[in-house]
Amino acid sequence: MAEKETIAILGGTGDLGTGLAIRWSKAGHRIVIGSRTLEKARKAVADLHQISPRTPAEAMVNPDAAAAGDVVVLTVPAAHQISTLETVRASLKGKILIDVTVPLVPPRVGTVQLPGEGSAGKRAQDVLGSRVKVVTAFQNVAAHLLKEDVRIECDVLVCGDKRSARQKVIELAQAAGMNAWHAGPIENSAAAEALTSVLIQINRRHDISHSGIKIVGQEH
Repeated sequence: MAEKETIAILGGTGDLGTGLAIRWSKAGHRIVIGSRTLEKARKAVADLHQISPRTPAEAMVNPDAAAAGDVVVLTVPAAHQISTLETVRASLKGKILIDVTVPLVPPRVGTVQLPGEGSAGKRAQDVLGSRVKVVTAFQNVAAHLLKEDVRIECDVLVCGDKRSARQKVIELAQAAGMNAWHAGPIENSAAAEALTSVLIQINRRHDISHSGIKIVGQEH
């Protein structure tokens, strides 16, 4: 089980950031919500309290949130990934950054369109350098389910260059009620990111609300 820590969620206004905040708070972690301005961060916290009044969270601007977090989570849209990371780079040194970015390119979000760096995760690691341990996860989870008191059936693929950092994220995923797996170095994030477009196609073509992935074959 992961130790009780401060988790800073940058861009925690969407379903994914909100859902993770709720689940990690229930597991005993302190939650900080970061945004570009303090006003937007406070609104995000207020919106979170509308959904889950018993989820305490603090509002900060992104650099302060990143500095306060033992672990930092990036949940902004792909178009704002790099600009956000550049504002918090100094605050991330020596820390784990969990990047959930999926490089979907509207309007063809059901088509795999990975960036030139190979993946959004690799792009983040390149920008931040080796002093930040970038780990990618949660790209394939139906975000709206995280806000509900339901069992998440979709497994989580965890990619990153440091095994110890991946293990920490696996423990945090488990604390949020999900199965998670070591999936190799940051370059392998391309597979998890691409799977999101595949799952979107499956949802559309087969009238499924939240298709996911499951790892099978482990003997208990």
